[in-house]
Amino acid sequence: MDIEAMHIANGIVNGTVSAIFAAFAALALAVCVWRARADLDDRLAPMAGLVAAFIFAVQMLNFQVLPGVSGHLLGGTLAVVLVGPWVGALCVSTVLIIQCLLFADGGLTALGLNITNMAIIGTAAGYLLVAGLLRILPKTPAGLGATALIASVIGVVAASQGFVFEYWLGGTTQLSLPWVSGTMAATHTLIGIGEGLIAATTVATVARVRPDLVYALRRFRKPPPAVTPATPATVSGGAA
Repeated sequence: MDIEAMHIANGIVNGTVSAIFAAFAALALAVCVWRARADLDDRLAPMAGLVAAFIFAVQMLNFQVLPGVSGHLLGGTLAVVLVGPWVGALCVSTVLIIQCLLFADGGLTALGLNITNMAIIGTAAGYLLVAGLLRILPKTPAGLGATALIASVIGVVAASQGFVFEYWLGGTTQLSLPWVSGTMAATHTLIGIGEGLIAATTVATVARVRPDLVYALRRFRKPPPAVTPATPATVSGGAA
């Protein structure tokens, strides 16, 4: 079993556990769809399409981590910074579904596992880190880039440990769980650093050019001052 690949193949986790997480992923995505309707507007909708396309393109490019070990961008933190946690999870899920159905990247019976790890756990961990770090780091392109870098590393490692939990529940091979956990954590820390550099560069560039398109900065953006309507001038004078 290649435990160093984030995409889980068929048969690594048994059918019962795979079915449970398929149901969990479907429920989580239904909640994301419901919550995303409040976020989508004329600016966020096209940005979501661009984010999904960017994640899909970059995930097709593997980079070497160690001899014989490669990884790719997961995109969870990048997505939540630019389009928020609900839409971001949907973007990553869409990419995973397309990769599974069209490119056989990840098993069909393991699709729920992969969505849970990369689209749910990865984006949730990334968003919590982003929300917390932006309270203490400067809301500048550089500060946002540093936030994306740190959150990407934690998000990727958290997603990898999601697999460890699933393997503990229903793994079909006899591998030591501490070894699986340690190997996944170490490998995906390096993958997370690579992802973080890409995410940091991307979000810092967007924040520098169009900060209004960065979802993570919305709560810190001051609303425009209210304009008091002018009072019509009173015409004085008596009747003729």
